[in-house]
Amino acid sequence: MAMANHRIDRVGMEIKREVNDILQKKVRDPRVQGVTITEVQMQGDLSLAKVYYTIMSDLASDNQKAQTGLEKATGTIKRELGKQLTMYKIPDLVFEKDNSIAYGNKIDQLLRDLDNKS
Repeated sequence: MAMANHRIDRVGMEIKREVNDILQKKVRDPRVQGVTITEVQMQGDLSLAKVYYTIMSDLASDNQKAQTGLEKATGTIKRELGKQLTMYKIPDLVFEKDNSIAYGNKIDQLLRDLDNKS
């Protein structure tokens, strides 16, 4: 069981690295410029990869553009992953905005505000 979990983690890390590389070098869509893949969560059978990303902008319109750009580029990304990874079947990719950084920044700000009040 531990070996299977290790493989799932390893595949997720490899996909994260490769997708970041593909976005920088192969995808020409301006909507995905500045997108960084922060985490990849693999389904247990490796058939699905949930790919979390961040972008520098906080604008909702930029977030929507990035999401649309990533969805449009999914075929290209999967094709490139197929060239790079030695897997029988490349997992389906689902892109989701990673809100953990913004959440962490908000918590930091709240803590700073508390410090300033005391």
